[in-house]
Amino acid sequence: MDGNGLKRGDLSQCHMALDGLRSGIFVALAKLKGRAKLNEAELADMIRSLRRALQEADFNVRQTKEITERVEEKMRTDERRPGLTIQTQALNILYTELVRLLGPAKEVRPYAQTILLVGLYGQGKTTTTAKMAEWYRSRHSVKVAVIEADVHRPGAYAQLQQLLEDSNIQVYGEPDEKDAATIVRNGLAEVGAADVVIVDTAGRHQLDQKLVTELETIANLCNATERFLVIDAQVGQAAGPIAASFHNLVGVTGVIVTKLDGTARGGGALSAVAATGAPIVYIGVGEKVADLEKFEGDRFISRLLGMGDIRGLIDLAPSDLDEEEALRITERMMSGRFTLNDMYTQMEMMSKVGTVDKLMSFLPTGMFGMGNMSKAQKEETQRNLDLFRVIMDSMTADEKNDPNSLKVDRISRIARGSGVTEKDVRRLITQWKRSKKMMKGMTGNRQMSKQIKRMMKDMDDDEFDMGI
Repeated sequence: MDGNGLKRGDLSQCHMALDGLRSGIFVALAKLKGRAKLNEAELADMIRSLRRALQEADFNVRQTKEITERVEEKMRTDERRPGLTIQTQALNILYTELVRLLGPAKEVRPYAQTILLVGLYGQGKTTTTAKMAEWYRSRHSVKVAVIEADVHRPGAYAQLQQLLEDSNIQVYGEPDEKDAATIVRNGLAEVGAADVVIVDTAGRHQLDQKLVTELETIANLCNATERFLVIDAQVGQAAGPIAASFHNLVGVTGVIVTKLDGTARGGGALSAVAATGAPIVYIGVGEKVADLEKFEGDRFISRLLGMGDIRGLIDLAPSDLDEEEALRITERMMSGRFTLNDMYTQMEMMSKVGTVDKLMSFLPTGMFGMGNMSKAQKEETQRNLDLFRVIMDSMTADEKNDPNSLKVDRISRIARGSGVTEKDVRRLITQWKRSKKMMKGMTGNRQMSKQIKRMMKDMDDDEFDMGI
């Protein structure tokens, strides 16, 4: 927590959530678009709009006031760099202030850790337990074990077993035992030698005395190195009092925000946990066990404001992704030598990384002309990509290397072989031509070409600079 009492948190690569907040910010900043000089009336209008966007996203009143006042002050006093528009200056100032609010990332070492998860009922603790276990196993290759100590929700142990059945993570539980402390005591004796032990606890609709006593006992038994509060992004400004209650009880050292992909608000969970003085450590961004992301404020805010997070996109790529092949495809695209074979390889790589919606959240707004796509358009694009791969499976290698050879008879044969219409095959060819033309136009665009080359360089030398 800084001198102003603001929360210090963190966040890294994440599926773009808080679309409502992002839209509200863009509406506010658009009030300065095309302005050559700062106009007090227009600045005041922008600040009012920005304040409204933050409040609608559930940032609390104090923090909203703090952010908007600092943005307004810096807009008046900071000298604008040559060539920088007033709108871009406002964007950069807002970026700095939001990153300051969230603070630096919290590092949790992947060894000698006993992590206690606490929170109210229905916040996603059990799923988060599985996600964290998989995170440490896959990212750090350490021995991980979990203890299911929720004795009040039927099926909690079975759920955890099911979530982790395909991993080598040990799941300890005693479905017939009604005393949580006994389960934890026995579990620690059984799995305590693991590098990381995660203890899932019960929740209630409110923090009643029975739960307080149970958690106090478990906390004393665990002597946990980390005590993470799990909180639903949709809780809103109630996150503050909830966080304060659990902090007073167990001494919260970090916060995990769940379901951040499913709400346009979420500002309450991002800002109101200031009551604990503890940072956000991870965020849940989907239903799968792999849908957990480390929270780093600068990269999250960069994505929120449409600046992109190329470093996060690269981190998102699975270990079996061929980076040399990815670079080769990108170079061919930029040189105009882009075949359907290349397009197919590109689609396979994309499918390994994630959905169209997830991928686009990491790219700067407007890159590849997709920055303003609606959710429906992204879903349609995803369906087309899946369909196009099926169509290309019915093509010969020569046809994919020379798409211009695809005439009427070949289109008809490919359509029959892939179970689609001839119109679908022609749509694929049109999309290939459009992609090739778009890339040719982008290589003539200095700024866009520079962005792409920076992406390629980053993949090559593992360095990244925001450059704002």
